[in-house]
Amino acid sequence: MRRVLLIVLDSVGAGSLPDAAAYGDEGANTIGNTVRATGLRLPNLERLGLGHISQSGLPPHQNARGLSARLAERSAGKDTTTGHWEIAGLWTAKPFPTFPDGFPVDFIKRYEKAIGRKTIGNKAASGTAILDELGEEHLRTGFPIVYTSADSVFQIAANEKIISNKHLYEMCRTARTMLTGDLAVGRVIARPFEGEGAGAFKRTAARKDFSLEPTGRTILDDLKAAGHDVIGVGKIEDIFAGRGITESDHAAGNRACMAAMMKFLDRDFNGLLFVNLVDFDMVYGHRRDVRSYAEALADFDAAVPELLSKMGEGDLLLITADHGCDPTFRGTDHTREYAPLLAWRRGAKRHLHLGDRGTFADVAATIAEYFGLAARYGADSFMKELEDLS
Repeated sequence: MRRVLLIVLDSVGAGSLPDAAAYGDEGANTIGNTVRATGLRLPNLERLGLGHISQSGLPPHQNARGLSARLAERSAGKDTTTGHWEIAGLWTAKPFPTFPDGFPVDFIKRYEKAIGRKTIGNKAASGTAILDELGEEHLRTGFPIVYTSADSVFQIAANEKIISNKHLYEMCRTARTMLTGDLAVGRVIARPFEGEGAGAFKRTAARKDFSLEPTGRTILDDLKAAGHDVIGVGKIEDIFAGRGITESDHAAGNRACMAAMMKFLDRDFNGLLFVNLVDFDMVYGHRRDVRSYAEALADFDAAVPELLSKMGEGDLLLITADHGCDPTFRGTDHTREYAPLLAWRRGAKRHLHLGDRGTFADVAATIAEYFGLAARYGADSFMKELEDLS
């Protein structure tokens, strides 16, 4: 039995990339700026080498064990889908489209005809703010709320008493089939909510993402084809449109996802356990809530000892991110950043910092080598360096 645990700390970037200025993100540093703003310490992640990434703002631990590095995003863009696909070995040369002024009117008319009802909204907005703005109109009319954000998304919000989740998902599937070509956003997202009036509306845990199917093969496809387990926790299955997944737990929120992860680690499986922890991004980063962002990092850090205790001989732990969302930065958008990388195996006797590496896809190349697969995804495995630490 061979197991890899790959954890994506959604949006926990490690300093702006060389091309960050082209995205308006020069100076962004999600971890470092959060640490400096709050005095945060992450003792367990520091023992895995996080402080050896100087941009983290944390001190290097003198007895750290494992590998640390920063991974550059080679793909264009800074969204969830792009980042996860590259981690899994698939680059995208063109960023997914965004619609800061809303979607074209002719598309909205065609979409309304397809679903048989009018919509309201069609603007870029915060997911909580637009409920306060349009939620009561939705209750009166039954018209779903369509909106987007700085991300490449088409979001549909509906009160669960007005439109059932089943019907909302059907409307999302319709949008997914229609959003093609220049309109091919990375994700269509169902945003069910509850409540009776402005100030009392609350999104429920029944969110569902409908992503573009990956445009090429990923490590998930190759592991599944080779007969290995590929288990997704959180929104992993949605990000990959179900491709390459053998089992999934759609847990919602960091704590639920970590609980699901721990349960899977108590099982025997032979393959990859791929976990996304979304709260850093969705709940705190976009809202620029630096204090809560730091608390969420501290919560994850506190879970690390239990996590390590469940890792068996030969198991491989990889911790990284998919982009940044600096809670101290201007605006509410993702930020174009390096991803931190921490890699650990039981028996590691020392620490090695690998500096800055050229692509998130080094993660996929390493997993492939670990399982004896030939694919390298145009990237460089760090498996040998990890083995040399034993």
